[in-house]
Amino acid sequence: MNTVKTIGHYLDQPILVTKFAQKIPALLSCTAGGIVAYDVYNTPQKKRKKRLIQNGLTMFGAVSSSLLAGRITGRLFHTAPKIVNLKTLREANSSYIDSFCSKYKINEQNKKILDKAKSKILSINEIKTIYKNFQTKEEKELLSKLIPEPENITSKEIFSEIGRLSVFGLIPVLGGVFGGILGDRLTCSNYKERIPNKVKEGAYQYLANIFLCNIGAGTALGILEKMNVKSKSARALGMVSGIILTGIIGGSAIANLIGRKVINKCFKNGNASEKDRKPEPLDICLHSDDIATVAVMSGLKWIEPCLPALYSISGYRAGMGYRGKEQKAKHPSASLKTPV
Repeated sequence: MNTVKTIGHYLDQPILVTKFAQKIPALLSCTAGGIVAYDVYNTPQKKRKKRLIQNGLTMFGAVSSSLLAGRITGRLFHTAPKIVNLKTLREANSSYIDSFCSKYKINEQNKKILDKAKSKILSINEIKTIYKNFQTKEEKELLSKLIPEPENITSKEIFSEIGRLSVFGLIPVLGGVFGGILGDRLTCSNYKERIPNKVKEGAYQYLANIFLCNIGAGTALGILEKMNVKSKSARALGMVSGIILTGIIGGSAIANLIGRKVINKCFKNGNASEKDRKPEPLDICLHSDDIATVAVMSGLKWIEPCLPALYSISGYRAGMGYRGKEQKAKHPSASLKTPV
């Protein structure tokens, strides 16, 4: 087994995925709190309270809604929980292994690894050893139960998965916008004037960095499915190509067009920026969640727990407000700061 495949099996161990998922809320909350604290610390003393309220509520809205997004989309799309609790996993693993060991004779080295697999995470070397030693049909069936192989989604499932991921990404963006508006409401007398640009930035983040990229990946995957392409590497490459064409290249232009033609007209008496939003360095970095989209659609289990962290960044930046050309001084291109 090659190194990449070994690492893939290691990362997709259900026990590892579950433990990782359990730590995400605490890790994300601590990281978010650290970002807000650092920003407040670097703010002049007289403005710290205002900055804390604005950034704190914006971050809280984005992070809390991103952590709830999985449950909400699960109910909306009637999807089974993707993360199984540890007790159930350990009981299932013990049952599979005990049943196998009672029927087949195995050597001491393999027995030791299987005993560990009942309740603990196997190391990369242990994964490599067990997959190298287990070659019979029955042995491979046991391994597929302990570490299920990634499954290619069918053409019927593609649009449902696009919808699920798109709603998953929308929820943190809405949470960030509402948190940002609330922060302004508590600290600014002219908070209503800031609302249009938060809505416009939310639309930009969602369309350019989430939705259109999902559409590009899903469309490419649908074409490959119709062509009966089963190779995971070919499907992944096709989805990345779809993301580049539909999201990265066209996403910003489409988002700006909607901003001009729709959002600006909705707020024609408001304070919506008339300038187009230019992609910033952090916007490019945000396309890491598109790689997560490719991985989720490719059936990789360990990516799913990362989605709240990835999408909450877009939610936080949406709550900051729109950054057109004339606002550059207030919104440094590489900064996460919210204007005071």
